[in-house]
Amino acid sequence: MTDFRSQQPGIVGAGRVAQALALGLKPHSIAPPMLWGRSPESARDAAAAVGAVAGPDLDRLVAECDLIVIAVADDALVEVVSRMAAALPAGRTPFVFHVSGRSGAAALEPLGKAGAMIAAIHPAMTFTGDPENEVARMAGARFAITAAAGEAIERARQIVASLGGVAVEIAEDRRALYHAALCHASNHLVTLISGAAGGLKDAGVDDPAALLAPLVRAALENGLAHGFAGLSGPLLRGDARTIGDHLAALADDSPALLPAYVAMARATLDELERRETTPSDRLTALDSLLAVP
Repeated sequence: MTDFRSQQPGIVGAGRVAQALALGLKPHSIAPPMLWGRSPESARDAAAAVGAVAGPDLDRLVAECDLIVIAVADDALVEVVSRMAAALPAGRTPFVFHVSGRSGAAALEPLGKAGAMIAAIHPAMTFTGDPENEVARMAGARFAITAAAGEAIERARQIVASLGGVAVEIAEDRRALYHAALCHASNHLVTLISGAAGGLKDAGVDDPAALLAPLVRAALENGLAHGFAGLSGPLLRGDARTIGDHLAALADDSPALLPAYVAMARATLDELERRETTPSDRLTALDSLLAVP
């Protein structure tokens, strides 16, 4: 697939994803990316951080850029798209994509009707505010792309390839499910680790991260390699006494962790019951312990 070249990419947004994509697209453009944000000061700071230029206003960015990335909060997408569609000059056909995980290309339909080629391109990656490292992380990462068949989907694939990523097509009506699964894996994992670290602190451990790191990395690798078959521990063994001790200790000494522990244990037990990998009498005992009042 031939690499694309942009005359000047436009980046709508000044946050973490916007900065990472501005830096990632810069080598593939003739001119530095133009970056616009609602706060002129934030836009100037973001542009300076990644070698972009701060756009004076959104209308100019829409009028001048042939490739436009919309990297704004999900709830701001409708308003931004409406403004851009109204500002798009007649006869111009820029390629416009947004990076929202939950939405497909249909979210950009006003721009499509105004003449733009549209797509949704979502990097399945976490962004923490370090653009150089995030550009490196995007190389090899998967990107969910949704676009009309033909030139739009091929252009989306070119952009992903230029960032070093791997394109995965997600149907328009499956975007919300796709994004829910990603959030469950990444966002909830952070909550889980934070809760476990808090429980270890309550148990008197000075450095919970050091204790957790080897175990959690091994569990993650097992889960990725083997799915649910990578499970180990007392729920798999049907050890109701151990689980009972856990619940009592959490209630007494780390009550903030108890609801999340019960919810995850319940979800794990439900999967064990579906798979029937643990003797039924032991599952019954665990059911009683984890019953929601």
